[in-house]
Amino acid sequence: MILPVSSGFINGGLRVLRLDAFPAKGEATANDHFEDQVISTTRHSHRQTEAKLRSIRICIRAFSVFVSVGMLKPTHSTTHLECSATMRFRSFILATMVSNAGKSENEAENLGELLESRASASPDKTLLFSEADGRRFTYAEFNRSVDATARLLASHTIRKGDVVSLLMPNSAEYIIAYFACWKLGALAGPVNSLLKEHEIEFVMNNSEAKVLLVTSEFQERIRTIRGELPHLLSVVTFDNEAEATREFANASSPNSSSSDIDRDDDAIIIYTSGTTGKPKGCLLTHGNVIANARQISEWLQFTSKDRLLTSMPLFHMNAVSVTTMSALYCGGSTVVSPKFSASKFWNIISDYQITSFGSVATMLSMLLSNYPNGVPEGLKTDQLRFAMCGSAPVPAEVMKKFEETFDCPLIEGYGLSESTCRSTFNPPDERRRPGSCGLPIGNEMKVVDDDDNEVADGKLGEIVLRGENILKGYFKNAEASERAFRGGWFHTGDIGYRDKDGYFYIVDRKSDMIIRGGENIYPREIDEVLYQHPGVAAAATVGVPDPLYGEEVAAFIILKNGVRLSQENLMDFCRERLADYKCPKSIHFVSDIPKGPTGKLLKRELASQFANS
Repeated sequence: MILPVSSGFINGGLRVLRLDAFPAKGEATANDHFEDQVISTTRHSHRQTEAKLRSIRICIRAFSVFVSVGMLKPTHSTTHLECSATMRFRSFILATMVSNAGKSENEAENLGELLESRASASPDKTLLFSEADGRRFTYAEFNRSVDATARLLASHTIRKGDVVSLLMPNSAEYIIAYFACWKLGALAGPVNSLLKEHEIEFVMNNSEAKVLLVTSEFQERIRTIRGELPHLLSVVTFDNEAEATREFANASSPNSSSSDIDRDDDAIIIYTSGTTGKPKGCLLTHGNVIANARQISEWLQFTSKDRLLTSMPLFHMNAVSVTTMSALYCGGSTVVSPKFSASKFWNIISDYQITSFGSVATMLSMLLSNYPNGVPEGLKTDQLRFAMCGSAPVPAEVMKKFEETFDCPLIEGYGLSESTCRSTFNPPDERRRPGSCGLPIGNEMKVVDDDDNEVADGKLGEIVLRGENILKGYFKNAEASERAFRGGWFHTGDIGYRDKDGYFYIVDRKSDMIIRGGENIYPREIDEVLYQHPGVAAAATVGVPDPLYGEEVAAFIILKNGVRLSQENLMDFCRERLADYKCPKSIHFVSDIPKGPTGKLLKRELASQFANS
């Protein structure tokens, strides 16, 4: 015999429970403890609305009442069987609650379904504005463009599990390309357009990309390395989606069966460097991306009335998750701008009635420099709710001055590519704490010592994460994945602490990573280039404070005996081999570089010396 269970909190569809799977009569008091266990697990697994949690409580208590009055007692029960049934019941409920707690009632299983559901609900609402050329796409138009692009990719033999590299500036085409990959079950592989040719070559070869969607401005860079890309089958020019997909626009053949793509399938492979300097491919799933969009949207209370500005590069997860996917998830709109422009910024905010935007500290400093007297007269910005900032902590003075000058609250958050993007945000209300990166928005988060023991509040340690927005692992790098996920938690390499109220603070980085204007730079990669110069005996690269970019790259060099070099000689050497943003902006010739007992370079001492010089 079976009993139907209301599925309002179980992601649609009818669920059934066997009568002999309920706890035996007399277990109502034990069930109180079980209720706490379920709610605690649910809260830790996913950020829930109170309404959902109340629904879960009501169902558990209803089951308890039925049991207490004997309504659900098995026809042929014994004490032994009742205990066994109790355990089965608890396992069933716990598994069901946890697996569904993070989903809204009709949350999609994959990103293609998410887009289609939003397009079905609001076909004529504008989803995407292209600031560069004035184009706009309704949800239905955007979905049709995505389908046409998916058919274009399919014609180049792209199937589920294949990687498509994306090399283009911020544009409507970039966002359409992401979704076209997802509709097919392929992985979108955004390529940082600031990279040098050999760096692009590594990313594309390591990811085994089969097709590249590229705009004309980057075509020549690909031609120079085309012969070194053995996995690449096709290079497709994608300047204008309508022109590129003209022959596929009205095709009726399906791109892929969305039922074949689930939440655990890979959606994005995005490269981030490790402390060794070698880029690693982060594998983010459909579930990761959907989860983070939901977490951000619910935490910041985004609605269909919100219109977000995407001016940060779409080859970073910040732009993808915070201002693109979140806008889609909440049924709102996004405006994509080719790049951040301080001189045009407030006009864009006014013209498009932007309600929030993503930023890094450097952008805020540039706005303050360009508009010391605040927003220019005649522009409408009263709809702007707040600015979002991440990547690196905002100096307290910059935050204070920005808010005073532009009458716009600044909401800081913390995250990394491995957490899809955001793991914390400050609350967008009076609970906000300047200087803190806020509270976890859906994933679990704690601070541990070197032995992975959780430390007390206020004590420094490494930030570790666990949750539905955390990456599946690193592509073809089992060793790095195992090291990062030791003990079942993802180790960020960031040092921080939690206060008594649960707010987190990032103090330092365990690695020596430099964050320059929102770009992650890993010193060892630069050191290795410097060591290639025949006149360099030793090199150490560090990050030093910079008022505009937050940090700048400084290199300390010991020359070989009898060698004479200028700063410009070495800077030119680096420019030929590294992306411009990675190149040292100052070079210091020294006679010695501090070393620890094991011979490890003490880079923080170098940074201290620079600060005191």
